[in-house]
Amino acid sequence: MKFSCFVDINAPIEKVIELFDNVDNLKEWQDGFQSYEHLEGEAGQPGAKSRLFYVQGKRRIELIETIIVKNLPEEFSGKYEHTHMENTMANRFSSPEPGITRYETEIEYTRFIGFMPKLMAFLFPSMFKKQVQKWLDQFKIFVEKS
Repeated sequence: MKFSCFVDINAPIEKVIELFDNVDNLKEWQDGFQSYEHLEGEAGQPGAKSRLFYVQGKRRIELIETIIVKNLPEEFSGKYEHTHMENTMANRFSSPEPGITRYETEIEYTRFIGFMPKLMAFLFPSMFKKQVQKWLDQFKIFVEKS
């Protein structure tokens, strides 16, 4: 499953990148984000692995992030592994006009593990896109208030 989302942010690209590139800001725009743990490699650079923790209701969710590309503002890409699924996410930033930043992301789910995740992806693919768009919209609000 592959899809893309975007949002236009009323802020210069330099400010957007500064806020995006700070892991401490994830809690400001990603619902349920709890913490980040660097595991290996040079933090924030291609090849680095980190563990991201989220809470959704009573469930604790753990993702392993492997940075694939970091060439901001052009691209920040990562692979995300969970016990039930794997995906890649490419984030790109551009400035279509002065003071406006377009944040585009392309997600590709490469693997679903288990019956329920496969069923959810088959029956409700729009649910995945809706969550990503929600986070982009929340990032826009965070940046514009900062």
